[in-house]
Amino acid sequence: MAMNSPTPGQLLKEWRQRRRLSQLALAAEAEISQRHLSFVESGRATPSREMLLRLAEQLGVPLRERNRLLLAAGFAPAFGERGIDAPELGAVRGVIERLLASHAPYPALAVDRHWHLLLANRPLEALLDGIDAELLKPPVNVLRLTLHPRGLAPRIGNFREWRAHILERLTRQAETTADPVLASLGEELKGYPIPAGARPHLASASSRHGGIVVPLELVMPDGRVLSLLSTTTVFGTPLDVTLEELAIESFFPADAATQEALQQLAAASAG
Repeated sequence: MAMNSPTPGQLLKEWRQRRRLSQLALAAEAEISQRHLSFVESGRATPSREMLLRLAEQLGVPLRERNRLLLAAGFAPAFGERGIDAPELGAVRGVIERLLASHAPYPALAVDRHWHLLLANRPLEALLDGIDAELLKPPVNVLRLTLHPRGLAPRIGNFREWRAHILERLTRQAETTADPVLASLGEELKGYPIPAGARPHLASASSRHGGIVVPLELVMPDGRVLSLLSTTTVFGTPLDVTLEELAIESFFPADAATQEALQQLAAASAG
């Protein structure tokens, strides 16, 4: 073990504090004594592989970080990590592709833990027409593409509101996963300029949806405004790091005009 590498006890303590749990609370949930947990965190007791996994489960530690915890204790990783193109994930990739295709004529995409675009359906690709080619070079970062001044930013009618929504979501994700890349991405996005003429936050369209959801208002080249609501789908109880970190973002029309516009765009693309 490298001199400056954290011990498993230190990692557990960091995750416990991140989850705002006391030793007593975590010990009760894991059905162990507070004294034993204290000894594990301080390094006075050597935890078994099963104990580490039990504590990580109670803390909701991401699978990637559970592997790191096991490695710090000298154990082999418990969870595999395969690329989305790996043969072992062929069936899962097929499911994702069918989900994306079946969502047409509405846009949908699949992203990894750092919001890199993995897969997308044709309706989404149509909405990206005219975006700066540099931003579309793999790996495409969806959040960068959205808020960048040479990306979708000038086309977003409620930019200030949508920006606040994205930054808040990214901040929560970074805090939950303790991923420094997400924290760095958040700082980058905050530095992007506000498009000239962007309307004030309070004048956004969210009030039309009862303040319950934040729509994405996308202004098309012909002046039509698409009002889109988004949902996120993740795999339940994954045992692979890649699958746990994969998310499918699906957009739905928030009004009849958007529904009609998306159907027309799909028909024109097919023709």
